[in-house]
Amino acid sequence: MDKRIRKYTELYRKALIKKQLADTEGKSASYEKRLREMYESEAYKNHNVYPTMNVELIYAVIAMCLELKGFGFSNQEIMDFSDIVFEKRKKFFTVLEKAVGVLPGTYKIAEKWNIDDHEKRVRDGSITYDSFDVQDGRIEYRISGCRYVDMFEYYGIRPLCRIFCKTDTAAYSQLTRSVKFTRYSDLSDGDSCHDVIERIGK
Repeated sequence: MDKRIRKYTELYRKALIKKQLADTEGKSASYEKRLREMYESEAYKNHNVYPTMNVELIYAVIAMCLELKGFGFSNQEIMDFSDIVFEKRKKFFTVLEKAVGVLPGTYKIAEKWNIDDHEKRVRDGSITYDSFDVQDGRIEYRISGCRYVDMFEYYGIRPLCRIFCKTDTAAYSQLTRSVKFTRYSDLSDGDSCHDVIERIGK
């Protein structure tokens, strides 16, 4: 755990430097202390029970959000800061998604990913689906419960769960040759997540 705390603290520190914020070392130490306390909390033990979720990462992001809230950052400023913190991670997945996006079977890959992910999420209880409909060239689902949202809500910052919600939009933005992704609503500020994934062409 110490290794992961150091890893996330260093990512946070580098983003503070990039944003040219004052007292980088003091702010980094405060983040490290908060994250350590959160990892040692009973809440973390209760939340870290879902195999499909990287709760260590989620808590690292929540700790960052809480620290930045303390500086008076707006939600949008916090989300922008998060993009800086995880810039390398985002670039890695963007390259991977772009590679998938040029394959002839892109939609089938997306379809299989959604079906497999649905099965795993239902199995471990990390997401509550009201519906999950798969047709030829189209998937539509509605989600009314999400443990990502629950964790952010527990710490009083539910709207900032959008940091994770928007990863779907970012991923599908690299697949636009074969896949159309429409998000009608999400749970960060609504009562359901409603998505439609459609095949483009044949």
